[in-house]
Amino acid sequence: MAWKTLDDMDLAGKRVLVRVDINVPVENGRVTDATRIERIVPTVRDILAKGGHPMLIAHFGRPKGKVVLDMTLRVCVPVLEQKLGRKVRFIETLDAAENLTEEARAADVLLLENIRFHPGEEANDPEFAARLAKLGDVYCNDAFSAAHRAHASTEGLARLLPSCAGRLMQAELEALEAALGHPARPVMAVVGGAKVSTKLELLGNLVEKVDSLVIGGGMANTFLAAQGIGVGKSLCEHDMTGTASEIMAKAQATGCEIILPIDVVVAREFAEGAENETVPATDCPEDAMILDAGPKSVARIITALEAAKTLIWNGPLGAFEIAPFDTATNAAAKRAAELSAEGALVSVAGGGDTVAALNKAGAADDFTYISTAGGAFLEWMEGKLLPGVAALEQAA
Repeated sequence: MAWKTLDDMDLAGKRVLVRVDINVPVENGRVTDATRIERIVPTVRDILAKGGHPMLIAHFGRPKGKVVLDMTLRVCVPVLEQKLGRKVRFIETLDAAENLTEEARAADVLLLENIRFHPGEEANDPEFAARLAKLGDVYCNDAFSAAHRAHASTEGLARLLPSCAGRLMQAELEALEAALGHPARPVMAVVGGAKVSTKLELLGNLVEKVDSLVIGGGMANTFLAAQGIGVGKSLCEHDMTGTASEIMAKAQATGCEIILPIDVVVAREFAEGAENETVPATDCPEDAMILDAGPKSVARIITALEAAKTLIWNGPLGAFEIAPFDTATNAAAKRAAELSAEGALVSVAGGGDTVAALNKAGAADDFTYISTAGGAFLEWMEGKLLPGVAALEQAA
């Protein structure tokens, strides 16, 4: 590993600036899903156990460098205290952070107000980063989900203080390294979702890295159309068929097998329990929509899964939000989960719809690693250098 972890740092008596992502959903002044808060607990506890004094730095929403009262991080304090089992002192301003009382310094955990209230944060302003750096002795980045942003608290601070990755950042990087850096082969990727246009760079990078690539969801329709197959009224980017053909040609040149549906589930309406039928992928009626992969396609995917040693999953295979069009996603996800639980497969998944689909399938708990990082996970899979990670590597 080219970056340091908490294990490499002497934290006794040190003030530790910890960049976290606690950008949680809130309704009526209450946190409705504490997952992101739960995931930072190991880092904060380890810092405290090593005698460090953590000050949490985080963003909430997109206030665009202005103070927006309904984007205050104060709403997170009760849940942080509950999950950490520690007192959390909220610091309302940077001025207050620079002039802490002895009582405040003695608090178990400090939480700084929304860092994006300051225009210097997203601008990665060197003077602002220097001002932040004076608040601590050590910098710990535990926000992989923000690592694709070159901001003062994600990139600038790592240049100014002894720096390391927190436990969540460490887990993300180790999982991704296992999946794409030096994976056990064969490597298989499942990429689904609505549009090819949003995942062009991802597909282009993956066909050079993986042995087989399953394309599902609305994206698969564009690839079918590129082969001259009619897709009826299905979601399809007809203007992207040329690009789909280029990706297939690139895959052939690199020895990556592209797996497309061989049979499909079609319906005349997208509704719960809609009347549907399964037809060969080449026989979609002109008045129907493809809404899921069929049983033969699922069997082919499962055969590929059973031969694979590493799996990267991003996106559903069909319109998983509505039954029965979640059948293919559920079946493939469950088999991937079983293989992972048996130790036969290293499975890494990420992306918003992906997490929802795997949770719905009851498969998420047995995947080797599920990233909640969204954009950063996708950019890593696209082969891009993430500024927050690069800064940690340079600091090491």
